Amino acid sequence: MVSRQDSNKARQKRHKRVRSKISGTPACPRLSVYRSLNHIYAQLIDDVNGKTLAAASTTEKDFEYGGNAEAAKKVGELIAKRAIDKGIEECVFDRGGYIYHGRVAALADGARAGGLKF
Repeated sequence: MVSRQDSNKARQKRHKRVRSKISGTPACPRLSVYRSLNHIYAQLIDDVNGKTLAAASTTEKDFEYGGNAEAAKKVGELIAKRAIDKGIEECVFDRGGYIYHGRVAALADGARAGGLKF
């Protein structure tokens, strides 16, 4: 059986490999996803200036529980709303080394439903 620590190291290695190929700009920021056991977090990041342009997570007051796909979809819709309010319509999706499945895919679908293009 693979330990949690080993799988996290493998995820970080995958994330580093993905990050070497994608980067966010002010016009097309990077939508970064972090998934913990109980919550999911999303940020729009401008890598050129090193700034976070918008963020959303299940730790905010509106969410009862953040460890399911339904909550992840709401986070995606929320980050899309905040991005569009700031005039951002396009982004690059950074899955953070996670498999594009379950909560990560639900967040992406929610962001697309909210109006973000990637």
